[in-house]
Amino acid sequence: MKALDFRFPRRRFAANGHLATESPIWQVPGAGGTVVLTLALIFGFSFAALSQESLPQQRVGTVKLQPEVVEAVNRGLAWLAKNQAEDGHWGTSHASADTALGLMAFLLQGHTSDTGVYGRNIENATAYLLNLAKKQQGYLGSPSNHAGMYEHGLAVLALSEAWGQSKNRNIGPALKKAVTITLRAQNPKGGWRYNPDPKDADMSMTGMHIVALNSAKEAGIYVPDATLVKAAKYVLSCQDETSGGFGYTSSGGPGFARTGAGVLSLILCGQRKHPSVKRGMMFLRAYPENKFTSAAGRLLYAQYYAIQCMYQSGDADFNSWYPKITSTLLSKQQSDGSWNMEEGAAYSTPMAILIIGVPYRFLPIYQR
Repeated sequence: MKALDFRFPRRRFAANGHLATESPIWQVPGAGGTVVLTLALIFGFSFAALSQESLPQQRVGTVKLQPEVVEAVNRGLAWLAKNQAEDGHWGTSHASADTALGLMAFLLQGHTSDTGVYGRNIENATAYLLNLAKKQQGYLGSPSNHAGMYEHGLAVLALSEAWGQSKNRNIGPALKKAVTITLRAQNPKGGWRYNPDPKDADMSMTGMHIVALNSAKEAGIYVPDATLVKAAKYVLSCQDETSGGFGYTSSGGPGFARTGAGVLSLILCGQRKHPSVKRGMMFLRAYPENKFTSAAGRLLYAQYYAIQCMYQSGDADFNSWYPKITSTLLSKQQSDGSWNMEEGAAYSTPMAILIIGVPYRFLPIYQR
C-alpha cells in the first residue's frame, strides 16, 4: 500500500472572517459584450427571480445550466419552503438528517439567511439544528434513530457549510461541541459506526464523517490532522485492490455507493492522486449503467457521492456523468416540485437538488 502524504486543503477567508467561496459565473449579454456578474453575492437576490430569457446564457465552469435544471431546482426549493414545519425541521423519523439536507439545498443555490426569498427558511432550519444540539449537549442525531451518527455527520456538514455565510453567532460553539463528539466516537481503526461511541466502524458512516470533518476543519473548527489520517487509513483498508471498489466493513463485497464515499473521502483528505483514488474512479466508471437509474434502490445516496467524485475528478468525467443522472432525476420529479424516491419526499427532494445542482458551486464542499 502506498504511503500517505496528507496535505489538507485550506479555503480562503474574507476580511470579515467568513468563508470566501467561489460563485457561479452568470453571463449576461450587454451592449458592449458579455458582462460577467457574480449576481447572488453582489446584489443579494434570489436566482428564482431571474427571467427565463437569461437562463440559456448561464454557465458554470464548462457545464451549462439548462433552463429545465434551474426550473427543477426552483420548484424543489419552493416545495421545501412550503412543507417546512414551524420549528424549522423537515421529515419525521430522521428529521435531523432531512433538515440538514434541506438547509444545504437552499445554500446550494446561493440563498443565505440575509438574502433571497428563502432567508427565513434557512434561519428556521439552522435554529432547529442548534436547538437540537443544545438539548443533546452537542449531539445532532435524532434520539429515536438507531443510526443517529449518520444524522450527526450530515448536520455537522450542513452547519459547517452555513457558518461562513451566516451571522448567527451560535453556530460556532455548537459546531465545536458536535465535532468533539465526532472525534471521541472514532474507533481504534479510524472509523465510525451508528452510535457516538468508539466501538466499531463501517465505510458508509466513516465516509460521511470524513466529509463532515473536512468541512468543519475548513470552516475554522479545530480537527486534528491525525484524526483524518487515521480515518483515511481505515477507508483504504476497505478497498478491494483488484476491482477498485470499497466494501462495507472490509475489502469484501465492494459496492457502488460505498466506492463513491471512499473515493470522495480520500480526495477531501488531499489524496487526489493516490492509486486507490484512481482505482476507485475506474470502478465507478465501469459500473453497469443501472447506476444512473436504480443503483440497487439507493440511487440518491449513491449518486450524492458519485457526482461529487466526478466533479472533483475534472471536466471530462463530470461532463460525461452529469447529463445522465440529471436526465433520470428530472424525469422523476413530481408535479408539486418534490421527489419521493427514497426515505420520503423530505429526504429525496433535497438530495435530488444537491445532485443536479452541483454546478452552482456555492457550497464550499462542492469546490475543487
